[in-house]
Amino acid sequence: MKIEIYKYQNGWDKAFEASLNTQKSLVLVFAGAKKNLIEKPLLELIDFFSNTTIIGTSTAGEIIQNEILDDSIVVSVMQFATTRVHSISESLSSLENSYESGVNIAQKLLKDDLKALFILSDGLGVNGSKLTQGISSTLSKDIVVTGGLAGDGDRFEHTWTLVNGKISEGYVSAVGLYGEDIHVSHGSQGGWDSLGIERLVTKSKDNVLYELDSKPALDIYKKYLGDKASELPASGLLFPLELRESEDKEQTKVRTILAVDEKSKSITFAGDIPKGSYVTLMKANFDRLIDGANDAAQNVLLDTYKGEDILSIAISCVGRRLVLKQRTEEELEATLEVLPEKTKQVGFYSYGEISPLTSGNCDLHNQTMTLTLIWESNA
Repeated sequence: MKIEIYKYQNGWDKAFEASLNTQKSLVLVFAGAKKNLIEKPLLELIDFFSNTTIIGTSTAGEIIQNEILDDSIVVSVMQFATTRVHSISESLSSLENSYESGVNIAQKLLKDDLKALFILSDGLGVNGSKLTQGISSTLSKDIVVTGGLAGDGDRFEHTWTLVNGKISEGYVSAVGLYGEDIHVSHGSQGGWDSLGIERLVTKSKDNVLYELDSKPALDIYKKYLGDKASELPASGLLFPLELRESEDKEQTKVRTILAVDEKSKSITFAGDIPKGSYVTLMKANFDRLIDGANDAAQNVLLDTYKGEDILSIAISCVGRRLVLKQRTEEELEATLEVLPEKTKQVGFYSYGEISPLTSGNCDLHNQTMTLTLIWESNA
């Protein structure tokens, strides 16, 4: 497998390599959400790599090695020796059909030698929990599913993915990797501290939370946010929820805010908040967030890695970036300190991360650093 990385900032950093424009190549594109700033160079890229599979998404910050860019384009091209790639896109007509979209994607890409799926979804018009549940209902646990939800900085207005070479809102795209020589490993970790007591979800519907302990959820949230309550929903990224689905479950997930409704006193999250589950507000701990990124890299299984060229796709939550601010690049440095020396890293800051749970089923995560490592056995 050959890997080449490009970036666009007031011009491409180097010329595209013609030998990479083949059906054996996969192009990943992570770009700023402002279309007027990236549309022309993006078309240049798509026109040049006309024979390849291309998927891409808008971001809340583009990652290249240990550097974070804004309003740029970061591109990785993987040219495989034996691995086959196939991509599809599915329209998200409403939040309610997210589960069906996940099922459809998994069914269309499922073949006997499918090794992994990489998912890029619209970040606002999707219920990420339902999407991943639909995928998990169709695929076996030994097929690795990772990816993320598109971002739009801290604006939460418009996100997009690439569909047939065009910037499109309201879609989820996926690429399948097939064959015996492809290896995909993953790691995911958070690093937040608990704030306040655990509360019972007494009223919710899918990813909309109405009541905690029979009290309006938004009122409780605002109490903890204090002066930052006026900055919702963006300030809610600084105070995510830790979710435990039942009293007897130890495994937890993190959920982050997408929107608030003052009239109903409700909060919309990137993933489901089931009635009867337990939640705890969380707050930032700078060192623990950076340690969490290091732990994500430590969790990546590299037993079958034998020194080949290797790509790391780092997907971290926009909330982590808002908290860490000028220290954000430290979490990228923390991943590269652990990963193999040959690692090339690209990625983006997202509105949600997709990675397997300890059970093997993929799920939506928020406020985590999630890594996908891809390499191909040498012939």
